[in-house]
Amino acid sequence: MLVNAVALLGAAVIAVPLFRRLGLGSVLGYLAAGLLIGPFGLGLFSDPHAILRFAELGVVMFLFIIGLEMRPSHLWHLRRQIFGLGTLQIAACTLGLTGVGMAFGFSPVVAFVGGAGFVLTSTAIVMQLLAERGDIALPHGQKMVSVLLFEDLLIVPLLALVSFLSPAVTTESDTPHWISMLTGIGSLAGLIAAGVWLLNPLFSILALARTREVMSAAALLVVLGSALLMEMGGLSMAMGAFLAGVLLSESTFRHQLEADVEPFRGLLLGLFFLAVGMSLDLKVVADNWALIAAAVPAMMVTKALCIYIVARVTRSSHAEALDRAVLMAQGGEFAFVLYGAAAASGIIDDTVNANMTAIVVLSMVLTPLVVIVVRRFIKPASQSMDGIPIADGLEGSVLMIGFGRFGQVVSQALLARGVDVSIIDADVEMIRAAQQFGFTVYYGDGTRLDVLRASGAGKARQIAVCVENRKTADRIVELVRSEFPQAQLLVRAFDREHARQLVGAGVDYQIRETFESALQAGGAALRLLEVSDSEIADILASIRERDAERLALEIAGGGYEAGLGMLLRNTAQTPSRPTPFSKPRTEGKALNEVPGASPSESPT
Repeated sequence: MLVNAVALLGAAVIAVPLFRRLGLGSVLGYLAAGLLIGPFGLGLFSDPHAILRFAELGVVMFLFIIGLEMRPSHLWHLRRQIFGLGTLQIAACTLGLTGVGMAFGFSPVVAFVGGAGFVLTSTAIVMQLLAERGDIALPHGQKMVSVLLFEDLLIVPLLALVSFLSPAVTTESDTPHWISMLTGIGSLAGLIAAGVWLLNPLFSILALARTREVMSAAALLVVLGSALLMEMGGLSMAMGAFLAGVLLSESTFRHQLEADVEPFRGLLLGLFFLAVGMSLDLKVVADNWALIAAAVPAMMVTKALCIYIVARVTRSSHAEALDRAVLMAQGGEFAFVLYGAAAASGIIDDTVNANMTAIVVLSMVLTPLVVIVVRRFIKPASQSMDGIPIADGLEGSVLMIGFGRFGQVVSQALLARGVDVSIIDADVEMIRAAQQFGFTVYYGDGTRLDVLRASGAGKARQIAVCVENRKTADRIVELVRSEFPQAQLLVRAFDREHARQLVGAGVDYQIRETFESALQAGGAALRLLEVSDSEIADILASIRERDAERLALEIAGGGYEAGLGMLLRNTAQTPSRPTPFSKPRTEGKALNEVPGASPSESPT
C-alpha cells in the first residue's frame, strides 16, 4: 500500500509541473500519469475502478466549495439557466448522440443509453479548466456550471429509465420505482432541513472549543455526510455536497470551511484524474480500434455542434458558444455509473460497456488537448463596436487616456469642476460599462500617434495618462513629449523606479498609485492610537518631504542605496512624541527598515 501511495504522489508531482511547463495544463498531466502507472502502463495498479470510486470524493469536495460561493439568492437567479438552458442542451445532445449510435449499427435502445451517458459532461474536467482560467464566476462560466448542475440531477431519472428499459423480468422483491423516488425526495428534504436548522448551530458550538482539528473534522463530516445521504437516497453524491455548500454559503463560517476542505479537494481531485487515466483499457482500444477511432471524434463533434447551436439560439456570442462547445464536448464520470447499470440490467453486454467506457475516457483525455488547439489556432472573434464612439475630432481641454480604476477617480475632480474632459480607452467592455453610468468614453489606442491627434492632443492643455500598463504609459509619454509639447503631462506611476523614469522623461506631475492612499492609511492608524490631528499632519508632511528629497537624490545620480540611506537617517533623527501605545525606538533604527528587504519591498 505504501508503494502504491508513493507511486501515485510521485507520478503527480513529476507529470503535472512538466505538463504545465509545456502549456498542456494540469488535467492532461494527471491523465498521462495515470495511464503510465496504471494496469495498461507500468502495471503498478490492477484495479483502477476502486481508486476511481474513492477519488470521486475530490469531485464531491470541489462542488462543495463551488456551493459555498453560490448563495441561495444567486442560485435562484440561475434557475432559468439550470432548468431552461440545461434542458434544451441535454435534449439536443441526446437526440444527436443517439443518432450517431444508430449510425454505427447499434439498436435504438443501446444507442440511446450510449448517447445519454455521453451527454453527462465531466464536472471535474470542466470545473478544473474553468478554475485554472478564473472563469467560474464570469457569466459564461456560470452558464456552464448551471448545465453541469442540471446534469448531476439528471443521473437519477436516467438510472430509473435504464431500469424501466431492462429486458429482465422484475421480481416482486424489487423496490417499486415510486418508493425509490420518495426515498430520494426524503433525502433531499432531510439535507435541506439539516442545513437550515442544524449546521450553523453545530459550528457555533464547535467554534467555542477553539480547536482547529475539530473544525476541520466537522467540515469533512458535513461534506461526506451530505454526499452519503444523497447516495442513500439514490441521488448524486456531488449534488449533495453542492447543496450543503449552498446552505452554508451565508454562514459566518464559510471561509473557514473553505480553507479546511481545500487541501483535501485538490489532492482527491488529482487522484480522480489519475484514476481516469488508469481506466483507459488499451487492450479494448486495440481490439476495437476502428470503432473507437471513429466513434470518439464523431461523438465529440456531434455533442459540440449541438451545444454550439443551442448556445447561439439562446443568444450567446460566437466566441462564448464555441468555448462552451469545446469545454463540454466530452463524456463524464457519471457515464461509468449509467453504463454499469445498463450492463447489470442486460441492456448492453460487457463488450459494448467496455467500448463505451473507452470512448468516454478517451474523450476526457482529449478535451484538454482540444482546448489548447482551439485556443492557439482559432483567432478570437473581434469585439463588436456597435454603439462604441470612436475618438475623432475631440477638442477637450484635458485629454485623459485610460478610464480604469485610477482614471475614474481622477476624472471625478475635473468633471465636478465642469472641466471639458475627453476620455479615451482601448477596452470595449469598459466603455460599455461606463456608458451605463452616463460617462462618454471614446475608443482609442493612446500608443498611436494618429489616435492622439484625433483625440485632440494637439489642442489639449493637459494630458493625463492613467493606463494600467507601465510599458503603455512609457510609450504614451514618449509620444506626447515629442509631438505635443504644449500640453501639461500628468502620469500615473507604478513604483518608485517608474516615478524616477517619468521625472527624467520630463513629465509635469507623477504620483505613485498607492503612495497617498498608503499615507492616509498610516494617518488613520495613528489617529486610532490617539495621536492628535495636528501631529499626524506634521508627520505626513515630513514623510512627503523626505520622500521628495530621496527621489531627487536618486534622480541626481545617488542611486537607490543613497536615497534609502538618507531616508533612514532622517527617520531616525525625527523626534516623535510618546503615545499611550508607543514603544521606545532604538537609536538609528527606522520604523520601516526591514533587514534584507529588496528595493521592491522598500516603503514607497
